[in-house]
Formats: sequence, C-alpha cells, structure tokens
Amino acid sequence: MPITNVEKDLDALTMTITAEFPVPVSRLWGAFDDPRQLEQFWGPPGWPARFTRHDMAVGGRSHYTMTGPEGESSSGYWEFTRIEPGKTIELVDGFATDDGEPNPQMPTMRMSMVFEPTDAGSRFVSTTWFNSLDELNQLLEMGMEQGTLMAMGQMDRVLEGLREFAAGKGTLLEELSEVHVRITRWIEADRDTVWHAYNTPELMRQWLLGPDGWRMTECEMDLTKGGSYRYAWEPEEGTEGTAFGFEGECLLAEPPYRAVTTERMRGTPAPQTTNDLTMVEDDGGTLLTLVIQYPDEASKEFILGTGMVEGMETSYARLERMLQDD
Repeated sequence: MPITNVEKDLDALTMTITAEFPVPVSRLWGAFDDPRQLEQFWGPPGWPARFTRHDMAVGGRSHYTMTGPEGESSSGYWEFTRIEPGKTIELVDGFATDDGEPNPQMPTMRMSMVFEPTDAGSRFVSTTWFNSLDELNQLLEMGMEQGTLMAMGQMDRVLEGLREFAAGKGTLLEELSEVHVRITRWIEADRDTVWHAYNTPELMRQWLLGPDGWRMTECEMDLTKGGSYRYAWEPEEGTEGTAFGFEGECLLAEPPYRAVTTERMRGTPAPQTTNDLTMVEDDGGTLLTLVIQYPDEASKEFILGTGMVEGMETSYARLERMLQDD
C-alpha cells in the first residue's frame, strides 16, 4: 500500500492524502496523463472507471463513469484550472450527469495534486478543499475516503506494469477490507482468448477442475444480465472427497472485459458472495482480477481457510497450459 498518511482538517475543510512510490515522477505523472492507465486505478475495486474524455490542459475537462457490481453508475468530471507538467495539477472535482455535464444537485470540490521527487522515487500529495463542513461530512458518509484509499491502493500494479506486477507469480491474494479480497492471475494469452476459455462450458470442463483427481460433472451458464449458472464436481476413482457444486446469477456482463456474478455453494447454508471479474490485456498477456465481496469478515476468513486460492492456482495453471498448447 503506497499511502503513507491521511489527514482530515475539519477547521480548514480539507482532506490530504500522501503516498510514495518507487518510480520517478515522470512515470507517476504519466499514469494521470493517460486515461487508459487512470481507468485501472481511479475507481475503487468493484467500481471501475471508464474515461470518455480527458483533456488535461488548463480549461480542459475530463469525464468518467464508475459502474458498480449490479450495473449502477456514478459519473464525475474534472475541470483543470492549473497545470505545471511534472509538478502540479489543480482542478475542480464534481459529480456529473450521464452526458458529462456538472450535476448541480451534488457538491463540488477543489483538488490539488502535487508530484515531488524523493530519494526512493516520488511522492504524491492530494489535497481536497470542501465548501462546507456539511458537504465534507456528506461526502465522507458516502464513502469518499475509503473509496479513494482503495482506488489509490491499486496504483502500485499500474506503475510497475501489469506484466511485471503479476507474471510468473501465480495466483496472488490481497485483502482489501474486512469483507473484500482481490485475487489476480497473469495469463499468457490475449484477452479475447482468455475470456472465451473462461466462459465456454466445453473448455471450462478441461481446466476448471481444482486439484488433480477431480472432474467437472455439470457446467451450465448464461452469462447475460439476469442469467444463471450451475457448476458441479466429483472426485475420480481413487481420490478422496465429496461431490459439490456452485450456482449463482449474473448481475453484470461486459464481454470481454467484465462479469459480475453471485456465488453460493449448492445444498448448504454457506454464505453468498459477489464475484467481480475483470480482464485487462497488456503486453501480449491478460491480467485476470477477481474482487470477492463476502457478507461478513467471519465468512471471508472461513472460505479463505478452505484452500480456495491454492485450488484456483491449480486451475489457472491448467488454463494457461491449455491455451499455450493450442
């Protein structure tokens, strides 16, 4: 986590976030200058951002929309008031309507982003000024602080480069909050190929098997919003274990980029989770990211303790071998 300090000053009506990164200022600045890189971290997990406009110049404006796990959306805009390349960005930050125009029903803020070199790389200092204590409290109650911190927590992998961050490291688990985890896996194949293998039943039966010695007995899916799926596995002869399965519904589908589904174990009172899958192609490979939301911390700890991540790595490694053999 690159964030080193968060300070709220209720008298000055400000919130200041400081973060440090092991990259030069030019690399950090480039992540804010490029809308495709901004999209990879500006929205918090579960609410990825899409920038449809990004004119980073004095008088210019950006427009982005964050989409939640059930298709709900929240749009925002930036209006740039000062730019010192490599040093400072100042802007008006506000909520927007679907067409990118300022939403007069919602608060606006002033924001300053300062980029500084350090001996170890660079420092980023973001200060937000609120118009009143009521507006500050309103935005904090809406989850602005937590959302910003979770969004900035994604910057490391963007600055490092997705391949460098994940390739060759297997299945990575990050605990984002008491009820959220993020699982990432680099696959050496283009995104369309990975998406097809991830969502085609006859291919899924070849790799989505977990540990050796299991077979998939049921794989039915309708990956459209409102559709459902059913998976089931059983041990092969000589393998210990009990047959089990999962089922759920599709809340959001944006192929070949994103799919959000519910998941619950069939025939048990096990808690239902929300699984938010995204795929981002970079440098000839695909970073697969799965953000899982649990109903409570106890459920999260119980499910992680079952060896779930190890089983996922076995399946993902099998998927990668299958795609490389084709």
